[in-house]
Amino acid sequence: MNPSPDLHAHSTASDGTLTPSALMARARAAGVAVMALTDHDTLEGLPEAAIAARSQGMYFVPGVEISVSWGGRTIHVVGLGVDHDNAVLQEGLKGLRRFRDWRAEEMGRRLAKAGYPGVFERAQGFSNGRLIGRTHFARALVALGHAESVRQVFQHFLVRGKPGHVAGEWAALGDAVGWIRAAGGQAVIAHPARYGFTRSKLRRLVAEFIEAGGEGIEVVSGSHNRDEVLTMANLARQAGLLASAGSDYHGPENPWIELGRLPPLPAGLRPIWHDWPLRLPAETPSALAEGS
Repeated sequence: MNPSPDLHAHSTASDGTLTPSALMARARAAGVAVMALTDHDTLEGLPEAAIAARSQGMYFVPGVEISVSWGGRTIHVVGLGVDHDNAVLQEGLKGLRRFRDWRAEEMGRRLAKAGYPGVFERAQGFSNGRLIGRTHFARALVALGHAESVRQVFQHFLVRGKPGHVAGEWAALGDAVGWIRAAGGQAVIAHPARYGFTRSKLRRLVAEFIEAGGEGIEVVSGSHNRDEVLTMANLARQAGLLASAGSDYHGPENPWIELGRLPPLPAGLRPIWHDWPLRLPAETPSALAEGS
């Protein structure tokens, strides 16, 4: 089975552990021919990734994963095929990063008050120094000996009611989709099964998403099991959404998730890449890869 297009992955520009170049090299080694970089609330890694992907003979999809507050929860919307230089998208993401900066400092303060000093500084060391996320805090708490695994940190430190939890104040759904569309991209609901929504609430999310101009949904995700893939496939068919697939890869520390190692989309779905010009980069020069 040929590796699937992988349209959801992270680099050191956000909370991944591979640089954009190393991520593209690993994807190519895994046989992935169509690869996206979708870092959290930043486009910083796209120029490097585009150049690396082109050198590897891959079709590169510039993307982003935007944090959204909806229905009392934080959800994520992936933008695919976005223009890195678009001012509307850049300005929207800048506002989210300002909140991220405050949230990271506040998480550090709350953890210190609860008896876990120095976590913010350690988390900063795990990051690129410009975007510090919850995963960096999780790695810091493990490194400091307060937990055995990143998963354990999220369960005991970073969820509601725990010492490191700070509620998100992210983009509105319509704003996030609007920023993606303004940048010429396609908006996709990321890993929808992860949110634990009831069927009716998920349908309400999809309806509002479509009304805002959203086009796709991740049917296949690194965090979806077989039943969840089938459920999301049915939802995509019923709603008329394009189907996307992505590993949500963050690095080799999580060996159960690998780039391109995804099941095929179920039958009867229209892939989001159906109308893309999937040719070699040499035939379709990317302005981003050219460094313009």
